[in-house]
Amino acid sequence: MRCYFHCVVWSIFFAGCASASILPEQIAVIVNKNDKTSLEIADYYQQKRAIPGENIIQVDFPVTGSMGSHLFNALREKIYRQTPDHVQFYVLAWSKPFRVACMSITSAMTFGFDRKYCAHGCTQTESSVYFNSNSPHPFDHFNIRPTMMLAGSSMVQIKAMIDNGVNSDGTFPKGTAYLVSTTDTARNVRAYVYEKVKSEFSSRIKIKIVKADSLSQKQDVLFYFTGKATVDGLETNHYLPGAVADHLTSSGGVLFGDQQMSLLKWLDSGVTASYGTVTEPCAFPQKFPHPGIVIDRYTRGESLIEVYWKSVAWPGQGLFVGEPMAAPYYDRRNRNK
Repeated sequence: MRCYFHCVVWSIFFAGCASASILPEQIAVIVNKNDKTSLEIADYYQQKRAIPGENIIQVDFPVTGSMGSHLFNALREKIYRQTPDHVQFYVLAWSKPFRVACMSITSAMTFGFDRKYCAHGCTQTESSVYFNSNSPHPFDHFNIRPTMMLAGSSMVQIKAMIDNGVNSDGTFPKGTAYLVSTTDTARNVRAYVYEKVKSEFSSRIKIKIVKADSLSQKQDVLFYFTGKATVDGLETNHYLPGAVADHLTSSGGVLFGDQQMSLLKWLDSGVTASYGTVTEPCAFPQKFPHPGIVIDRYTRGESLIEVYWKSVAWPGQGLFVGEPMAAPYYDRRNRNK
């Protein structure tokens, strides 16, 4: 397991130039007409990000945590028929469903439902063609539209998450990347890359490796990567607009009703994006974001949806939630100057 991750992933240090961040016309927002909250999310996001009206796609389906693959396939086909050809990314304006059988709904929407992206016990799943890619146009180049959810525990929290993303653009923050190495050996499997990440990128951003089970009272959090089933003290920290944080565990992507901590707890605390798996991934680091890729690409100007998606080698079980256009290290206002 470790050899594959190490040998493939360390190509990040020769990834080339980051592309310019994505534009509103490259995003299509998918809305569930049966979900009043979904309609409100889509309307708010369209206003905040100036998404073209033709890119708002309305469909209808049951509001439930998990969707069956047959219903999903029909839904996705309907969405694709309504999607303008120039759209490169999808945004799902809802919190349920978050899973399609054995896949996350963000990966199922990206690749189409396919059991090769599902785990059969503690096994490898299909690799992402988008992993660590320099492509700015994933649909044009790979025939996929990477997908992120605008999900949350409440409408207030979702709007705050969107505002955080919008407010992050072009701020070039002086935040800190916290790489937290915990006592949970089963979930601390990303820690072995921390020293390499720090040595490569500490000239670009402050990086701290912290040996603890959680952080508290930090006022400058831009990145927070850890491995625990539950992370304490989230609400005591201050997260800068555009902050990315996740905890490697089995079911962080099960948004509601699981015993482990939902990734929504990060968003409740002020984080702009998080990630978690919806079915048992086992401790494969390839199924979780690589801190080095996230830090590298984000600080070179790519948008959040690009950065997060490119950082996961085997994303079939993983759910991506956050404000996709956030780009703290790129100023869209000056892109044509």
